[in-house]
Amino acid sequence: MPEPLFERLALLGIGLIGSSVARIAREHGHIAREVVANARTQKTLDRVVHLGIVDRVELDPARAVAGADCVMLCAPVGAYAELAAAIAPHLAPGAILTDVGSTKQSVIRDLGPLVPDGVHFVPAHPVAGTEYSGPDAGFSTLFEGRWCLLTPPPGTDEAAVGKVAELWRRCGSLIETMEPAHHDRVLAIVSHLPHLLAFTICGTADDLADESRQQVLKFAASGFRDFTRIAASDPVMWRDVFLNNREALLEMLARFTEDAQAMARAVRWGDGSYIEDKILRGRKIRQSLIELKQA
Repeated sequence: MPEPLFERLALLGIGLIGSSVARIAREHGHIAREVVANARTQKTLDRVVHLGIVDRVELDPARAVAGADCVMLCAPVGAYAELAAAIAPHLAPGAILTDVGSTKQSVIRDLGPLVPDGVHFVPAHPVAGTEYSGPDAGFSTLFEGRWCLLTPPPGTDEAAVGKVAELWRRCGSLIETMEPAHHDRVLAIVSHLPHLLAFTICGTADDLADESRQQVLKFAASGFRDFTRIAASDPVMWRDVFLNNREALLEMLARFTEDAQAMARAVRWGDGSYIEDKILRGRKIRQSLIELKQA
């Protein structure tokens, strides 16, 4: 077994992603010799202790990062600025600061100015997840065969980038480096817009007259069921994602709205060939995902 990459890994936030990393570190021993977890509430930390997935818990984020050679922010991205202000004076010289947020320009905006000299800042985004949240939701195979996107700012220490890449490889991820603005536009269409649509469709169904709503729930076909699965996701996390990727999300929503209106015209005027072409293109995308083992 390879030597652990880090002496002490501090996880600030111990939900689905953080608790999955903790479980991998506990099961395989090749991530860190010691894992420390921090959360907003003592109740969450008590649950983490009960689960036995970390070595130590700390309610104070400053105490959690003390002496850590890797600090990973796993909280909702809207909490990053406040967290960074609390931990910045306590980060060890030479430590790596990384994260798992779904937006990257906002992370660099909120964290970059607060990172002390001598601390290496390597933003990252493991593109993996389920609709479940909290420390019980994690599992050690979550990242296997999934992409982790690294968005290091220009001039970031190459050795630090390499260590973060290796951490995610040891979690089972495939690695790609990406420019932050490009990351945010790509994720707006493949992740953020689908979640926005799922929340909206479920809201539309919930706003129906009571009798109709009961019928929707009773006879929900797989299409609506799939939307409800996505819509069960953590509300605070997704609120923060939408607000912190506002420009790219609104751009993709505008493009989708134009395409939806074109589809509506095709339905209204009986343009069967247009409708069939859109469906066939959707099938091709699904087949490509299956072939890439990302389905």
